[in-house]
Amino acid sequence: MTAPYILVVDDEPDIRNLVQEILEDEGFQVDVAEGGVAARKSCRSRRPDLVLLDIWMPDVDGISLLKEWAENGELPFPVIVMSGHGTVETAVEATRLGAYDFLEKPLSLAKLLLTVERALEADKLRRENVGLREHLQPLQEPIGKSAVMRQLREQAKRIALHDTWVLLTGESGSGKEIFAHYMHQNSNRKEGPLVVMPVGSIARENSEFELFGSEEGESVHYGRLEQANGGILFLQGVADMDMETQSRLHSAIEGQSFMRVGGVDPVNVDVCIYASTHKDLELEVKAGRFREDLYYHLNVVPFRIPPLREHCEDISELLAYYVDYFVSQENLPYRRFSVAAQNRLRNYPWPGNVRELKNLVQRLLILGNGEDVGLEEVESSLSMHTENKVGIGGITSGAIDLPLREAREQFEREYLTHQLQACGGSVGKLAKLVGMERTNLYRKLRALGVDVKQG
Repeated sequence: MTAPYILVVDDEPDIRNLVQEILEDEGFQVDVAEGGVAARKSCRSRRPDLVLLDIWMPDVDGISLLKEWAENGELPFPVIVMSGHGTVETAVEATRLGAYDFLEKPLSLAKLLLTVERALEADKLRRENVGLREHLQPLQEPIGKSAVMRQLREQAKRIALHDTWVLLTGESGSGKEIFAHYMHQNSNRKEGPLVVMPVGSIARENSEFELFGSEEGESVHYGRLEQANGGILFLQGVADMDMETQSRLHSAIEGQSFMRVGGVDPVNVDVCIYASTHKDLELEVKAGRFREDLYYHLNVVPFRIPPLREHCEDISELLAYYVDYFVSQENLPYRRFSVAAQNRLRNYPWPGNVRELKNLVQRLLILGNGEDVGLEEVESSLSMHTENKVGIGGITSGAIDLPLREAREQFEREYLTHQLQACGGSVGKLAKLVGMERTNLYRKLRALGVDVKQG
């Protein structure tokens, strides 16, 4: 794993060289900048994990740099401010702009090292908490005592020992992100970040910006690839990535470097990539929607997550876990599932897999009454859930438990397939019915995998 990279910014050579030596002795990677202009250049060249920043410098002062870096609302990395002539007002201003701490000169080296360690740890916890809020996914060991789950956990731990790329496949909601977190926790990169990029929920026109970052004037936006430096980037729903971004990602993989959008200098990164999809990437490659060379790069180690119906003996444990989770995290009332209710759910096919089970538990805790969840209540909830899945013309979309883009694509696929059949297979009639130009409709049908005969 790559050691944290620290940038020391100070116009006094004795101080910056001393701090550099001390930090390097502690195992950190360290670079120095003699002023604000040099600091800008260093941050553009490589995103630091932490900055030690002097306030009073002859070219650009530290407060001005903090304002530039905090332009988007928060600092892109933790900053510890140093000053020999600080005032209370200066310290308050630096803190208001997001600085982690304010150290007075002459520096206490023991306090400096302690503050650096705490700042890095606080930043790691902040990123983990952001991930939890964004994905509502508790960091945990994948639940289940079945032979299937025991084998999966052992396989995941073996894979995690090697610094290799992994392609996680499985139906929507089967637990691919949980296993990505689990492998990260058991990998040599566990002290580095796990950065999740939900490809399907990011607009196509913004995917390059989000993945590679951008430069505009003095402003630098660090993309997910750069944020994951020294750790793991998890591309969630990678099959939804547009071809142009796929091409740039493949080039970055080949050269271990990339350029930000609008940038002129390459950025070097040390990143391991995990990717997930519920689609068959081989079919996507054959259909021309996914690059073959990128597919082989991502598929170094394939890892299949089975659907919940293949390890239904874990359902009772999953029910208990999610009851405890919603009681502790959302203050919902505690309820236990009766044996009859558990038996019914063990024999339910779970098209939405673990995600559907989690949503069912939450729904029953919110809407139900009494200490026990009985069979009738479960039957009623399942029946209501199935009715809610019925779309236009009686099409069963099953989209309620899917991410937005997947739900939209599934609905469009089923809707257009249904209407195409109603039109006797005529794309021309379908184009008039749905109000689309025929060429665009053909493109849409091919992208959705709807089989049509042009004519």
